[in-house]
Amino acid sequence: MNAPTASTDASTVSPATLRSWVEQPPAGTGTPMVVDVRSAAEYEAQHIRGSYHVPVRTLAEHTAELARLLDTGSAPVVLVCRSGVRAEQARRHLTGAGLDHAHVLDGGVPAYAEAGGDVVRGRHAWALERQVRLGAGALVLTGLLAGRYLAPAGRLLSGAVGTGLVLSALTDTCTMGAVLARLPFNRAAADPTVAETLAALERRPGTRPS
Repeated sequence: MNAPTASTDASTVSPATLRSWVEQPPAGTGTPMVVDVRSAAEYEAQHIRGSYHVPVRTLAEHTAELARLLDTGSAPVVLVCRSGVRAEQARRHLTGAGLDHAHVLDGGVPAYAEAGGDVVRGRHAWALERQVRLGAGALVLTGLLAGRYLAPAGRLLSGAVGTGLVLSALTDTCTMGAVLARLPFNRAAADPTVAETLAALERRPGTRPS
């Protein structure tokens, strides 16, 4: 397998390297298995052609079974999201289940598209991470303005948001993101059910039998 060319971290792979793997699989390895762990709305807006949609929440709840299906033997397994954060969460779950050779796409789907990779574009939607930044920023600003013009206690809202962001970084989770993902405009495109996800992976050529 070719080594990643744009990162010194063996757990990541550059967009250029993934593109080369897709267009001409390394000898003796086979076509890489690209797994997109974003929400359905994000996947529908843009995804790498041929990628499998396995939302990170589904992966976290069914790690052992998915690790078996994603274990392609010699073929590379590449996890993708928008920036790499959720893909890294997924990689850690899979590593805990014994699948220790998965890569994270450096820069996510946007970087792959910029590198000339083949992507499928559909209905435009804001990425969940962008929605989180907007929501957190709006709440902080609201707290500051309330504290200045209404009551000093309004600043507590800004403090609460800051505390939440710190905890989010320490625990590598995002409560606000989980809440936003449940809003109607983010659920216009429904995530695949667990059964649909497993069936799609089971149909992949070369999948190891149960």
